[in-house]
Amino acid sequence: MSDYQETLYDGYGQRFRMDRLLHEVRTEHQHLVIFENSRMGRVMALDGVIQTTEADEFIYHEMLTHVPILAHGAVKSVLIIGGGDGGMLREVRKHRDIERITMVEIDGTVVEMCKEFLPNHSKGAYEDPRLNLVIDDGMRFVATTEEKFDVIISDSTDPIGPGEVLFSENFYQACRRCLNDGGVLVTQNGTPFMQLDEVQTTASRMDSLFADWHFYQAAVPTYIGGAMAFAWGSTDPELRKLPVETLRQRYAGSSIVTRYYNPEIHVGAFALPEYVLHAVNKPSND
Repeated sequence: MSDYQETLYDGYGQRFRMDRLLHEVRTEHQHLVIFENSRMGRVMALDGVIQTTEADEFIYHEMLTHVPILAHGAVKSVLIIGGGDGGMLREVRKHRDIERITMVEIDGTVVEMCKEFLPNHSKGAYEDPRLNLVIDDGMRFVATTEEKFDVIISDSTDPIGPGEVLFSENFYQACRRCLNDGGVLVTQNGTPFMQLDEVQTTASRMDSLFADWHFYQAAVPTYIGGAMAFAWGSTDPELRKLPVETLRQRYAGSSIVTRYYNPEIHVGAFALPEYVLHAVNKPSND
């Protein structure tokens, strides 16, 4: 029995007991490890960084899908960039009215390994007839596709290695080009307490592209360093400020079942700590 030491931050980190190593492989793009831990269930790490665990993945996946989809209210097409573990796809497909789901994952090995070793993440979602799975670079896809989407979800790794380009100015511009009017882009944006410069960088890029941009938060135990931030960019400023009653109606009408998300959490998640607001030059009443 050995330990898995995460290497994301210098001088601060977390350690998992590796009760059983299930799979280890160096793919074309990254080093992948999947192991079992008595507290967190099955755990996947890429290049020394914990990506997802069976125990708490629902928080992350529900907040990156249901917030933009229910805020929009009439989503027909969704683009997922990354998300090879299948959790994001599982949550998106809960919405019956969505007609097209396109998922672009750079590493086909991640998809195959997660189907085999993390089946609870996808729960059969890859069989959904609405899905178009594209194994390709997410940046290249958004830069070249002719398709447009109502919601784009960037479920990237941290901005090192293959995920780095998914935080670039070109990436946000390309996503904006692929959004329908009234569309929403949401992205994983790290934990502000440890990665405040990432939040600032994203804010400056969103500012020139979207009529409305902001961040929202959720605390996911596996992503250490405090609450995690998700970036929000929309062409319609009203979508972020919907009354909770509207969200309650949409949530009830969707018949989706969640373990973390609810309309009150949705509204509250956009309230940000003062240090984050200060870092991105936003007034607290925005």
